Amino acid sequence: MSRSWQRIPDRVLPSPERRSLPRPVALRRMLGPSVILVGLSIGSGEFVLWPRLTVEWGFALFWACWTGVTLQFFLNMEIERWTLATGESAVIGFVRLSRFWAPAFLLCSTVPWIWPGWATGAATLLSWEIDVPIVPGAIAGLVACGLTLSVGPVVYRTVETIQVVLVAVIFAGLIVLTALLVEPATVGDLAAGAFRFGHMPDGVHMPMLLGALAFAGAGGSVNLAQSNYIKDKGYGMGRWVGRITSPFTGREESGSEVGAVFEESAENEARWRVWWRNANAEHFLSFYLLALLSLALFCLVAATLLPAGSAVGQDFDFIGSEAGVLAERFGPWGRHLFLATGIAVLFSTELALLDAVARVSADLLQVSLRLYFGRESNLSRLYFGVVWTLIAFGVLVLLAGFDRPLTLLVLSAALNAVVMFFYSGLLLWLNVRSFGGPLRVRPFRIAVLVTSLLFFGFFSGLTLLDQLGWVG
Repeated sequence: MSRSWQRIPDRVLPSPERRSLPRPVALRRMLGPSVILVGLSIGSGEFVLWPRLTVEWGFALFWACWTGVTLQFFLNMEIERWTLATGESAVIGFVRLSRFWAPAFLLCSTVPWIWPGWATGAATLLSWEIDVPIVPGAIAGLVACGLTLSVGPVVYRTVETIQVVLVAVIFAGLIVLTALLVEPATVGDLAAGAFRFGHMPDGVHMPMLLGALAFAGAGGSVNLAQSNYIKDKGYGMGRWVGRITSPFTGREESGSEVGAVFEESAENEARWRVWWRNANAEHFLSFYLLALLSLALFCLVAATLLPAGSAVGQDFDFIGSEAGVLAERFGPWGRHLFLATGIAVLFSTELALLDAVARVSADLLQVSLRLYFGRESNLSRLYFGVVWTLIAFGVLVLLAGFDRPLTLLVLSAALNAVVMFFYSGLLLWLNVRSFGGPLRVRPFRIAVLVTSLLFFGFFSGLTLLDQLGWVG
């Protein structure tokens, strides 16, 4: 392997084996992985956090919203670069830099997500529709998510199918709501807010803003699961790595945390350029545009239903207020449809989150068992072990009385923003060090990664100072 193209660190893990770079597939066949991230983002940032901030402050913070989505696009593409070129997940790349990152990112990929805010939020909305206690409803939702992930032969296909249907239904409803409710003047206000860079209204709740920035898109460590999605789709060198299959209904596939690299040749260079161009196009169309559009539409609808400065109340009270306004304008069916959509969004997001977090964690557990204990392990079994452990912990959290959905969501989101600060720097270090020639990271993308590091670092630090009482 020529050292001018791929210089994969091999001090901690063995060098990847050499395999051929598969022929690129057409762009239309690559659609899917990024839609899962959009579905993840709709359930927290788009449906909850950014509409709430919009009700409180109008569009004064929308500049930060679309900046967060833009940074996530480039972060996700650097995650994809590593996997397309090596077949390994990005977290395995981090471990190649130092074995310290195996346990460190295992904590980073689990602790921010163990709070069952999405299942609790869905159960809260459900309790407004029918007489169901919140805690039992949330527990039932968590168990249903675990069973859904456990019965599909190939887990990725199950999650992709659910998320594609969900995103299509949500956008159809959003477009109808926007057409019925939103005035051109409100769109103009949003456009003006999008360019008020650096404007910070006095009194903004910093943990909520930090969480909203992380969830302007999928957010936090679940972005790292993009590696696993494109591996399971067989893109680039991911073709040579096994998929996660159900231990109950699927056929076991062999796999290793160590990936594969390709020879330096004119043919492989041409193939790589097509893979990279199509991957960027797929993520731009399926993630960036859809995430930005959904954020804008949810914020426009919220601003129309509840003008800036309206009382937001506690937890999800503002969502109930939105539903009440819809009932006044369109009758009871408007309220029921809005709440039913919210329930579906939040429960399906919990399912996709369990999948994404378990993928990243299983990779890290597999490599940690090998590095620290010399044990070989099955990735699929580790995956399902993590899924049901997360569900069990979520049940314990709920039974302990932590059942306020917004508090759980903000806690999860703020912790994930700190994680994004760390892996922005690691991705920059890993990819710049490892790739040359046609695989190299261009100066513009290096500048964006540096910006991401500073952006999330600044807001994480500002939030910490705010919580210590040193700001304001």
